[in-house]
Amino acid sequence: MTSRMFRPARASVTSILVMLVIATLAGCSFKEEAKVWELSGPVFGTRYHINVVLNDDPVRLENLGQGIGQVLQQVDASMSTWRQDSELSQFNSAVDQSQWQAISAELLDVLTAARSISEFSEGAFDITVGPVVNLWGFGPEGRPDVVPNADELAQRLGAIGYWNIELQQEPPAVRTRSHQYLDLSAIAKGYGVDAVARFLEDEGISAFLVEIGGEIRVKGRKPGGEAWRLAIEQPVAGDRQVNRVVVLDDHGLATSGDYRNYFESDGQRFSHTIDPVTGQPISHNLASVTVIAENCMLADGIATAFNVMGFEKARALAIRDNIPAYFIVRTGEGFESHYTPAFSSYLVE
Repeated sequence: MTSRMFRPARASVTSILVMLVIATLAGCSFKEEAKVWELSGPVFGTRYHINVVLNDDPVRLENLGQGIGQVLQQVDASMSTWRQDSELSQFNSAVDQSQWQAISAELLDVLTAARSISEFSEGAFDITVGPVVNLWGFGPEGRPDVVPNADELAQRLGAIGYWNIELQQEPPAVRTRSHQYLDLSAIAKGYGVDAVARFLEDEGISAFLVEIGGEIRVKGRKPGGEAWRLAIEQPVAGDRQVNRVVVLDDHGLATSGDYRNYFESDGQRFSHTIDPVTGQPISHNLASVTVIAENCMLADGIATAFNVMGFEKARALAIRDNIPAYFIVRTGEGFESHYTPAFSSYLVE
């Protein structure tokens, strides 16, 4: 298939924190009439890897590859902040955002989900935080030479807030109470995973694994009846180690952490994850959090919110709402792992 780069490779949306476990870890054996085929390529500044279970059919595989490329192109054309011609960028650049601006049903779905996660997390997740993210150098504006000064940070922080966004369901439209810059990088990649999954389902593929930059959606099982096995990565920069293995058959999974995307200034480390409440990079001891949800979009957004909140507050909220979540916490001796009761059934012992 022909692969396309939909955004400059220099900027990854989020850290790739989940590794696919190779087939030998699963110990699987495939029937001759059904095999696992992989499609991969660059997208969203990272890469996608898609495994589909189907018979040996090169023509169908080629058609699936082309269709997947079109789906990802549509998501990028709608939700990218790196493309000036994207649907989202056109709204961000509108002089008057107080008037209803028509948007696609797909963009409305993501904006609606983002608002729900913002309310659920009491503002730990906020898609209006883009101007602050850009100020810290983790967006299209590029890396600053110095840490932002307090006055400029306060100015940008005072202008944001998810509550400024108003959504209209019919016809789909958006407007804001004050001018906002919307950044969907913490949820759009998960939506892209789900969009590919829906495409595969519509094409009659009953078993697949879709992964984009570590965000994952699976359905069905591999030939032989074995579940898809995934590894949660040990949060060590510059190394790839497995912390735990989980099994999934019809869920989305996403991980958020601070150990791959950061910069240092005067000996201090600044994470790419910005707390929308304080405007500061997170600095707590939660190294990474993995969330399982009914789809990858929700897993992606909730994992980001939990990463911002920190271990104690996020764990309490996850337990309260019965959310499967796995936390890796830094300690003086290394790392400790904790998981909610809802997560235990997915772990491989």
